Amino acid sequence: MPMRVAVIGAGAAGLVAARELRREGHAPVVFERAAGVGGTWLYDPAASTDPLGAGGSYSGLYASLRTNLPREIMGFLDFPFVAVEDADRDPRRFPGHEEVLRYLQEFARRFDLLGLVRLRTEVVRVRRDASSASWRVAYCSRKLAGAGSEELEVGEEAFDAVVVCNGHFAEPRLADIAGIDSWPGKQLHSYNYRVPDPFHGQVVVIIGYHPSGIDISREIAGVAKEVHVAIRSAPCEMQGTSTDHANLWLHSMIERAEEDGTVAFQDGSRVKADAIVHCTGYKYSFPFLGDDAGIYVDDNCVRPLYKHVFPPQLAPRISFIGLPFTSVLFPLFQLQSKWVAGVLSGRIELPSQETMMHVVAAFYSEMEARGCPKRDTHDLRCTFEYEDWLEEQCGMEKIEEWRKVIYITARTAVPDRHESYRDEWDDNHLLAQAHHDFTKYM
Repeated sequence: MPMRVAVIGAGAAGLVAARELRREGHAPVVFERAAGVGGTWLYDPAASTDPLGAGGSYSGLYASLRTNLPREIMGFLDFPFVAVEDADRDPRRFPGHEEVLRYLQEFARRFDLLGLVRLRTEVVRVRRDASSASWRVAYCSRKLAGAGSEELEVGEEAFDAVVVCNGHFAEPRLADIAGIDSWPGKQLHSYNYRVPDPFHGQVVVIIGYHPSGIDISREIAGVAKEVHVAIRSAPCEMQGTSTDHANLWLHSMIERAEEDGTVAFQDGSRVKADAIVHCTGYKYSFPFLGDDAGIYVDDNCVRPLYKHVFPPQLAPRISFIGLPFTSVLFPLFQLQSKWVAGVLSGRIELPSQETMMHVVAAFYSEMEARGCPKRDTHDLRCTFEYEDWLEEQCGMEKIEEWRKVIYITARTAVPDRHESYRDEWDDNHLLAQAHHDFTKYM
C-alpha cells in the first residue's frame, strides 16, 4: 500500500531513501534544516559558536578533508562515483569533500529528488498519533525575506511512516579528562576545526587517532610548535621517520589536565599545552523523538533496533537509515532504504514483533559475551555479512567482490601509510573490473 513518508535529512541517506521510497510507489517528503542537500558533505566554513558543540553549524568538515575511501566504492550501486576530467572538478581517487557534494547533488538531479526536499526546514518533534496509527511531524521553516532576513514558519503534518536519516556526525562526543575544568588552555572538537592557522606556533594535544585525528594532527603539525597525539593503543614516539613531522609524537591517553596548563599522559610524559583538540567522534542524537518512539541511546547504542533499522514494537512505521559504521556507507544506505521501502509496501515481510525482539536480545547478548562495549553496537567490522543479508532480503545480487577487496585494502593501508595511502595504490586489476562493471550504468 502506498504511503506518505516523512524522511528526516537530505544527506546521502535521506536522498537515496527518498528515491527508493518513490520507486516503491510511496510519496516521500524530505525535511532538511540546511540550505542545500548533501548533509554532512555540505561544507560550512563558519564553525559553531560553541567550540565544543555543534550549535549553529550544519557540517563538521574541515577545509582540506579528502575521503578515506576511493571513489569506486563510495558511490551508490547503480550511480557510479566516476571521475570527471574538468578544470573545476577533482578527479582523484580519494577526492575532496567538494567533489562528494557535487556527486550527491548530481544524484538528486538525476533522479529528480530536489522537488521532494523542503530546505531550511527543521523537524522539531515527531510523535505517534495512537488514534489513527499515523505520525505527526512538527517542523520549523526559515523562509528568506527582504534585505536578507528570515521569517520563521511552524507547521505540523500527518504521515503514514517516518524514516530517520539525520546522520550521526552532528553531536560531538568529548573525552572525559580529569581536571579539565581548571585547565586554562583552549579546547576544540574536530567538528569545529576548519584550517590549522589558529594553532600557529602553539603546543597542541590531539585526542584520538582515527581518520580525522590522523589528518588534523598532521595538518596542524605544519604550523604548530609541537603536536602530541593521545591514543588508546600502546604509546610510542614518532620522530618523523614515518610521518615527515619531527614535531609530532604519540602518547597513551591523557591522565589529567592541570591548572598551570600541563597535560599529563598515562605513559608518564607531560607537556604544557596551549590547546586540546577532541577528535573523539560523535554521539547518536534524535532530539525530535519523544518517549512514544520507544527508542533510547545508551552509550551510543541506539536500541532496541532490529537489524539496526526497525524498532520492533513500532515496525515498520518508523525506521532508521545510516546508523552502522565501518562499512561502505553509500551502498549500505541504499540497501537499507530498499529494504525499508519494500517492507512499507508489503512486498517484503518482516518477522513478528516477538521474533524481532528475540533477535535483538540475542544480538545484544552475543555482544556482551564477546566483551564488546555498547558503543560498538553499530560497528559492522568490515565483515559484509550485514550487507549480504540485506541483499538477500531485497532479492538483489550480491555486491561485487572487487568492492569488498578495495574497501578492505583501503582501510588496512591507513595505519601503514598515513601520508601517502590516498595517492599510492597497486590495485589496477580491481580498478579494471570496477570500470568494466560501471559501463552498464553509463
